[in-house]
Amino acid sequence: MSFQLLFSLALESLYSIKQHIRFIMTGSFIPPQDCYHNQLSRKKAQIVYDATVYFCNRFYRRPDRTIDRMVQAARSGKQHIVEGSQASGTSEETEIKLISVARASFEELLEDYRDFLRVRGLQEWPQGHPYTKRMRELNSQPGADYDTFRKGIEHADPEISANVAMELIKVTTFLLDRQLQQLEKSFPEEGGLRERMHNARIVERSKRKGDI
Repeated sequence: MSFQLLFSLALESLYSIKQHIRFIMTGSFIPPQDCYHNQLSRKKAQIVYDATVYFCNRFYRRPDRTIDRMVQAARSGKQHIVEGSQASGTSEETEIKLISVARASFEELLEDYRDFLRVRGLQEWPQGHPYTKRMRELNSQPGADYDTFRKGIEHADPEISANVAMELIKVTTFLLDRQLQQLEKSFPEEGGLRERMHNARIVERSKRKGDI
């Protein structure tokens, strides 16, 4: 490897060096996308969506427009997580924006559930409530899905059904907050597609000159 290339690599961040290695080994400057099916936030978002569809059909009556609003908020949150995952390979900036939209959609949905409880004189479970502890236990189970929470989601008592959905939303937003923190931390260090393309060109020029 030539002195010029070594000097160029020394000026790059640690991540840029990783990008050079990836390009040499794979020939691609686009990192592999995260499989959204394996993302915990996406899995939780799917449960929230299914729970919201059930809840609205059970406890609201058309033509109440709240049904469409809540279902759309749940869908928006889920879909933006999927889109953010697909964008991760080429644009961290786009991924951050999409995850932020997902986060906002779930916050809107959480407020709709709170409105449902408030206007009916029902209570939101506090942190110390026995059921919140049970929800934490269920959420920590590997592979937890809709069936894991079915008893609570489909409970005849609307207070229980709403609170179970709300606890799932809170877990989802917590996971999204962690994703955003990681993305916001890594983006200034790692850059985006343009930086990776630049690194790939450096490596490719060096290979053509026979330096690598």
